[in-house]
Amino acid sequence: MAKTFGREVAGVFLRVVAVIISVLLILGIIDAWYNYEIISDGVCNIAVFPVEGAIMPFTGFEDFPLVTTPQTVRDFVSRAESDFGVDGILLEINSPGGTPVASEQISDIVRSTSLPTMSLIGDMGASGAYLVAASADKIIASSMSDVGSIGVTMSYTENSKKNEEEGITFVQLSSGEYKDAGNPEKPLTEGERKLFEADLELVHKEFVKKVAEMRGKSVEEIEALADGSSMPGIRALEKGLIDMIGNRQTARQEFAKTLGISEDQVVFCEYTGGLLPF
Repeated sequence: MAKTFGREVAGVFLRVVAVIISVLLILGIIDAWYNYEIISDGVCNIAVFPVEGAIMPFTGFEDFPLVTTPQTVRDFVSRAESDFGVDGILLEINSPGGTPVASEQISDIVRSTSLPTMSLIGDMGASGAYLVAASADKIIASSMSDVGSIGVTMSYTENSKKNEEEGITFVQLSSGEYKDAGNPEKPLTEGERKLFEADLELVHKEFVKKVAEMRGKSVEEIEALADGSSMPGIRALEKGLIDMIGNRQTARQEFAKTLGISEDQVVFCEYTGGLLPF
């Protein structure tokens, strides 16, 4: 009863604050509503954040029109933590992954929050996006979701033969043996291949180690699944990569259990922009 009463008081307070700020805006007394941006409207209490598209260190990549960055997640989590109307965070994930470091940073941000967290995987939660999903307290996915893809890649298209056919010559001017390594305009040397594969193996091991830690499994168990392939949600459940099959209603039920409230008291704070098929 105390928690319910407190929530009602918080709801009334937030609505009053919203009305006051709206009046001040109309009167022109303040003009910076965005500096006081809150998530909860006094009714909703679960902040929803979409992890969509590629996970990258920053936006502006021409090949990736839809991007999730560590900074956007950091800002959102900070707002959620400072909003006394928010009791938990739901990550709605629909992403093939992205760069290792950006994925790791987002994972660390989610793990560090004191708020209860859950991941809801839509069509895809693969590679770096799975690393992010695993950072939440629980992972929910559809039986048909594409989950996993624990592995690392830096494959690219090499154009040297095409250039030769077109009469284009690559002129190498660099100050180190490996400075031009991976340049798609020249053939990859055996030394460069060994260098890249050694680096990939190191990143792969870190990926496996982090997933094992977050999922409460041994490194050997995750390594056995870390061949780069993904799997439907139903198999991911069997392998222990997710906690349950479900949807938003499942997340609602789990938040109710975690927070010790009824399901109808769990209200999602909807986000704008982007579309997820839930």
